[in-house]
Amino acid sequence: MSSRPAALVAALLITAASPLAAQSAAPHARYGSWGVATEDMDKSVRPGDDFYRYAEGNWLRTAQIQADKARAGYNYDLPDATEAEVRALVESAGAQPSDPIMRQVGDFYAAWMDEKGIEARGTAPLKPYLARIEALRTRRQLVELMAEPGYAAPIRLGIEPDQKDPTRYTVGSGQGRLGLPTRDYYLLPGAKYEGIRKAYHDYIARIFTLAGIGGGEAKADAILALETRLSQDQWAPERRRDPVATYNPMTRAQLAALAPQINWQPMLAHVGLGAMPIVVVGEPSAVSAAGKRLEDVPLATWKDWLTFRFISDHAQFLPKAFDDARFGFYSHTLQDVPAQAERWKRGIRLLNANLGEAVGQLYARRHWTSETERQMNELIDDLRASYGDLIRKAAWMDEPTRKEALAKLASFDPRIGHPVKYIDYSTMKVRRGDPLGNIMASGDFEWKLQLSRLGKPVDRSLWDMNVQEVNAYYNPLMNQVTFPAAILQPPFFDAAADPAVNYGETGATIGHEMGHGFDDEGRQFDAQGRLRDWWTKESAERYTGHAQALVRQFDAYEPIPGVHIKGQLTLGENLGDLGGLEAAYAAYRRYVARHGEPPVIDGYTGDQRFFIAYAQSWQGKAREGALRAQLLSNPHSPEEYRVNGIVRNMDSWYSAFGVKPGDKLYLPPDQRVHVWTN
Repeated sequence: MSSRPAALVAALLITAASPLAAQSAAPHARYGSWGVATEDMDKSVRPGDDFYRYAEGNWLRTAQIQADKARAGYNYDLPDATEAEVRALVESAGAQPSDPIMRQVGDFYAAWMDEKGIEARGTAPLKPYLARIEALRTRRQLVELMAEPGYAAPIRLGIEPDQKDPTRYTVGSGQGRLGLPTRDYYLLPGAKYEGIRKAYHDYIARIFTLAGIGGGEAKADAILALETRLSQDQWAPERRRDPVATYNPMTRAQLAALAPQINWQPMLAHVGLGAMPIVVVGEPSAVSAAGKRLEDVPLATWKDWLTFRFISDHAQFLPKAFDDARFGFYSHTLQDVPAQAERWKRGIRLLNANLGEAVGQLYARRHWTSETERQMNELIDDLRASYGDLIRKAAWMDEPTRKEALAKLASFDPRIGHPVKYIDYSTMKVRRGDPLGNIMASGDFEWKLQLSRLGKPVDRSLWDMNVQEVNAYYNPLMNQVTFPAAILQPPFFDAAADPAVNYGETGATIGHEMGHGFDDEGRQFDAQGRLRDWWTKESAERYTGHAQALVRQFDAYEPIPGVHIKGQLTLGENLGDLGGLEAAYAAYRRYVARHGEPPVIDGYTGDQRFFIAYAQSWQGKAREGALRAQLLSNPHSPEEYRVNGIVRNMDSWYSAFGVKPGDKLYLPPDQRVHVWTN
């Protein structure tokens, strides 16, 4: 998931059931008689004390996380079925398929699956790439190589829509990715983080040993020290969410003043960007500091860092010892995952990452239907109408701001199922005997594809997710919400479910994605996707006031002793959850107004079923290491708090379950945060 405002991707699940279809076919729902797995509930828990465990308690007690996974739950299990479907597509073609797309996909997959060939080639595939690093003699050469696809760098380069004018592309730059997930892993005190840093040091040394390069311990000392210095100047994840602070267009002269050590003009020219007059810098102070490190850290250390990062970043395409070492640190040590996933699963994930739209085109041919699209559009229309009602009634929003908000709502562009056109990968060279070469070719292809877009209008038809991805997202620069085909299937799409379930699950997810257009980050983009302040001072202050109240609520949650949720980092997703659930509930009440109050089923009213379905849609549990990584760097709160932390702010939830003072989740009315309903 990208942290750039241009690609705010929400880790959500979504259903696409038509409320009308669901009403007539309820007896055949996949889960229970009305669409929810009631056996997963723990009815001994009072809803007002812990609604998450009331809805999921039995599942939480009995469910096991698979040995090759960091998490369990609907969000993490549905991809298994999708990967199996993609595998069937790939393996059904045979060795020499007539379809050129299938042939390319098949060759890429076969190269990865050829474990004997990978072992036999040993480290030979590394040699041409490491030789380029070894041949570096100047810092200018170093910076130019770092700018190429496939090589690590302390600053990133990319081509993206301009946030102030999203009809055109620009060049973006900012802080690069380090070897540990975030700066916190380098800087936080305590035995846990000291142990992680020691394990990372040992992993660095191990990579050099496996590659037959001497002096691994000393090199690891220097590399860890270098990355620690870089981390001290990098921006924290919550700071990087500010689209104004991270939008800093600079001329060549300004870049030279910011970081003269980087040799901007030759570096940009080396990768095809020499004619671009402006570069938008995301984190200026971090880029400036990285420039200083390029000057005051010995060239030999930078070459060692680049060597380590290249081998480590591509370890899975090398013999098993390299692959196991990388898994041992990044998955086992950092996320507590006991076992590697089966090789075919990892191969499908690589296909999705490198030939994603080729695979998606094959997937959509077999698994997408126009009826699903029709049903999704029906739900989106209901959510759009409910948002319109909420915006018109929002007492904290004044008329000038309300007018702009309604214009933004009207310009929402929902995309369902699959792109109208797919990326053509025909120029990407894929060889069955060279998995590392295939990955490098993929990076080169992607960079050339981005270069080809410069000077042309931004293509609004492009997707930031694959058709076969179990997810959904909102893009503020395009004002688009996108729902790929793979997520529109059981357990999340069930046309036979009760309407309350479909609105509580599907409706809340649609509402969440649409709500990103009005969260703390997305609200700074207007109806045309431009970074522009369209709020009056009074409306902005009132909005910020209740947003900060939500920050304080989530700051107080402590999923791991000593590790709290970062309320500011997770604010956008929390606002999306709360505002989306408010909109989904309003949409459900619109449905009820049209069709009449629903009957009580199994002792649950329609409103109760709505909230139970919402809670079960966030079924999930995680290993501690994975949860720690999420808390330090991920803008999404853990599942439990996406339920308990949200519903306790909903007046309608209190009414549905009779929640009273004294219940553990109870908040007095004046302490409840509302996005739209006040």
